[in-house]
Amino acid sequence: MPENALLKVEGLPYPLVAAGKVREVFDMGDALLMVATDRVSAFDVVMNEGLAGKGILLTQISLYWFEQAGAVTQHHLVDDHAARIAELGKTYPELQYRSMIVKKLTPLPIEAVVRGYLSGSGWKAYKESGQLFEYTLPGDLQESSPLPQPVFTPTTKVASGHDMPIDCVDAAKLIGEELFQRVHDLSIELYNMGVERAEAADIILADTKFEFGTDAQGELYLIDEILTPDSSRYWPRESFAPGGPQPSYDKQFVRDYLESLEWDKTPPPPALPAEVLAGTLDRYIEAYTKICLFG
Repeated sequence: MPENALLKVEGLPYPLVAAGKVREVFDMGDALLMVATDRVSAFDVVMNEGLAGKGILLTQISLYWFEQAGAVTQHHLVDDHAARIAELGKTYPELQYRSMIVKKLTPLPIEAVVRGYLSGSGWKAYKESGQLFEYTLPGDLQESSPLPQPVFTPTTKVASGHDMPIDCVDAAKLIGEELFQRVHDLSIELYNMGVERAEAADIILADTKFEFGTDAQGELYLIDEILTPDSSRYWPRESFAPGGPQPSYDKQFVRDYLESLEWDKTPPPPALPAEVLAGTLDRYIEAYTKICLFG
C-alpha cells in the first residue's frame, strides 16, 4: 500500500477521455486504461483528502470478481490483461495495481441495481409508499430487513448527481426487451454469486449495482467495477440486526462524520481528520481481506 494518496493521474502519453469522482480513463488506442485514484467523494462532492491505497483495493476487488464472473458472462477486461498490466507497471509502477485495461464498449444507459435487503433509497421508498419502487412487499418490514427474494431495480445514468429509479418496463423500452431481460437475469445471477461468497466470508451483500456495455456487434459485456464496497452495500453478519441502519464496509464512516457538521453538502468540502481517514481505509482493507483472501 502506498504512503501517499494518488489524487490525480499525470504524465501519461494517452489522452484522458473521462474523469469521474474516483476513476480516470485514458485512450490507449486499441483499449482503454481505467485507473482508480484514491479520491473520496461524499454527497457527490470530492473531498480534498484521499485514502492512500483505496484505488488499489477497489481495483483488486474488481479483478477478483471479474475472474469469478467469467464463468457467468463475458466482461470488459482485454484478453491479455495480466501481461499488459505488468508491462504498464514497468514504466508506471504506481499504476500497476490500481489499473484495468479494458475493451472499448458502449455503456448501456441504465445501471443494473439488485437489492436483497431493504436499505438506502429502497427503505425510503418503502416508508413513503409501502412498496419498493414498483414491487409490492409485505407490510411489516423494517429498515435492513431481508427481502423475500432479490429484486432488480434499475436506475437511469446521469453525468452528475444521483441516478434515478426507473421501472423495468421503461428500462426495457430504453434498451430493448430482449437486451433488458438478459441484463436482468445476469444481474440476479451475479448478485447471487456475490451473496454466496459473502456468506462464506461471514458478511452480507445487501445490494449492488452492475454496469453493462455492448460492442459493435451488439454483444453484451459486464463493465466498470463489480461488487466493490463503492458499488455495493456490505455489512458484517455478526452485528446484523434489522430495525435500523447497519455498519458497512465503505465510506459511510466519512458520511457519518460529515453529517455531524454544519455543512450544506456543496463545495468546498470540510477537512477530514486523520482518524476519519484511517477508520475509513481500515474498512476498505477489511472488505478486501474478507472478500478476496478469506478461505
